[in-house]
Amino acid sequence: MKVFINKRIPETGIKMLEEAGLEILFPEKENLSYEEWMSYCKNADTLLNVGGDFRYDKNFFDACPNIKAIALYSVGFDHVDIKEATQRNIPIGNTPDVLSRATSDVAFLLMQAVARRASYNFQKVKEDNWGTFDPLHALGQELYGKTLGIFGLGRIGYEMAEKSKKAFGMNIIYHNRHSNKEAEKELDATYVSFDELIHKSDVLSVHANFTPEHKELFNESIFEQMKQNAIFINTARGGFHNQKDLYQALVDKKIWGAGLDVTNPEPMSADDPILGLSSVCILPHIGSATVEARNGMARLAAGNIIAFSKNEKMTNCANPDVYSDHSS
Repeated sequence: MKVFINKRIPETGIKMLEEAGLEILFPEKENLSYEEWMSYCKNADTLLNVGGDFRYDKNFFDACPNIKAIALYSVGFDHVDIKEATQRNIPIGNTPDVLSRATSDVAFLLMQAVARRASYNFQKVKEDNWGTFDPLHALGQELYGKTLGIFGLGRIGYEMAEKSKKAFGMNIIYHNRHSNKEAEKELDATYVSFDELIHKSDVLSVHANFTPEHKELFNESIFEQMKQNAIFINTARGGFHNQKDLYQALVDKKIWGAGLDVTNPEPMSADDPILGLSSVCILPHIGSATVEARNGMARLAAGNIIAFSKNEKMTNCANPDVYSDHSS
């Protein structure tokens, strides 16, 4: 069975695939064009996909009928037409859990960086622009006892809430499709409506899985309803927010600050005016960028491919319905 891996992954995953006797196809260069990527896909039986550069949709599956399974090197699968894959009986693996801590660490970091205007003040140091002491210049805000609102209280959201609760004694509210009894018991979290989440959060952190109905959910009308001291954090997907609306809300002081590990568009332009605001911190999608998380992702992705090659169920599958009529 041939496995096409479109970008480098940690060696631990490669070794697993080799020891399982699978043939690995590597691209001859990074940053493949669409045509180059497709040529590799057409020669493979399975894919271990890194990144979201290209979509797996009906057109792709029609052009690559030999593809029998895809293992994503990510938790998110918004670049895959799950319904189309399921109809074709193609399992789509993903890598949950192993990056929950690392990604929540970044959300926690952004919350503090924005609250204390860290990026702005770091830039002043780099520019040798310390200035004189001014008791009122570019003040931050403290997080103690504030209300953290979580949109999507799953694994990553829980980690973020737990850190915030323990470090700052923050009150936790959340909005989910379903209630999270563990968070309610362990963190005294309170389930609220989306409207309540928007109106009551001092910090609003996005951790949900992105779906088409979420496109630019956080836009001008939502930012206008938030607290003026509110901090907006997004480490999930850039598509959740309208970045121009976010910038305007910050300029008009509708909300206080924003911390992003994902942007809209992504990558964003280096001359985007939002980068010039003092209460903003933006990172280049580094949520899972730790040795531990990336090694864990490699093991899970390779494990999903190996399980498929043995006619077994993928350990982590985004469309488990493909197995509903088949035994492993």
